[in-house]
Amino acid sequence: MTRIGKRTALGMAGAVALAAATWLSPNESSAAELPHYTFAMITHAQPGDTFWDIIRKGAEAAAAKDNVKLIYLANPAASGEAQLITNVIEQHVDGIALTLAFPDAEAPAVKQAQKAGIPVLGFNAGGDNWKQNGLLMYVGQDETIAGEAVGDRLNTEGAKSAICVDQQQGAVQLEARCDGIKKTFHGSLVVLYVNGYDMASAQSRIVAKLQQNHDIDYVVTLGAPFAPVALTAVGMAGSQAKVGTFDMSPTAVKLIQEGKLQWAIDQQPFVEGYEAIDLLWLYQYNGDVVGGGGPVLTGPTFVTKDNVDEVAKFAERGTR
Repeated sequence: MTRIGKRTALGMAGAVALAAATWLSPNESSAAELPHYTFAMITHAQPGDTFWDIIRKGAEAAAAKDNVKLIYLANPAASGEAQLITNVIEQHVDGIALTLAFPDAEAPAVKQAQKAGIPVLGFNAGGDNWKQNGLLMYVGQDETIAGEAVGDRLNTEGAKSAICVDQQQGAVQLEARCDGIKKTFHGSLVVLYVNGYDMASAQSRIVAKLQQNHDIDYVVTLGAPFAPVALTAVGMAGSQAKVGTFDMSPTAVKLIQEGKLQWAIDQQPFVEGYEAIDLLWLYQYNGDVVGGGGPVLTGPTFVTKDNVDEVAKFAERGTR
């Protein structure tokens, strides 16, 4: 059994079962008769990353089912995300689902929300920090485990030297991914920071790194939009390095099918967005807390040439 198989909990089964809400009687099942709540979803999304579009689609699907008004807000800066939390507190929302990407900066605003009696749930980022910040629940992928799984895979493929391309320095979940790789990878790993979603700059930096060190035989990107950029950079540098990526996109799926991209780590962002809102609803409607004190894990799983066709149709419609 793989590291993922050993260590990734199957907590989603319980959450999905609860989300079905089969205990509602036929007369209570219409959205018009459900209580109406307003929930805010706050993320550190950067413009240009389609990953967050999938999270938002999941959140909107849950909001429609649960008769919830959804306020979706995003800011990639630590201070910006913290300010968004303060803003929705002033709007007296009934619940907040947030990415705890910058725990130190967000902690005061989280405490302010809790003091105001607003339930706060974490998702996607902050898997190592949500408990100490008193969040009700956490939905997402354990990024350290995901990184460790990548390190194991690099070992299996015989890689000796790799770079980990990080597009948002200081975001704890991205740091955890690279740190996880370092824990299990037997070769040399260097973290290469790039300037957000400035793809031209990212490509130049990857090319320069590959030309500087011809021993690099693997490039790992931390976001699917960087996978084609890395592949282009490999060609420009005259390198034979392979490329793998965290996260999914229709482009990543196509590249895997074509044999150009080796794999993608799927944390199922649609599920993250959906469950974040649905779990807030379950808490407000029925006092439910899911996870048994642990995270509700949505990943990681590897999508490779062996199973990519199974998820391709979902990626094409924008939910994987």
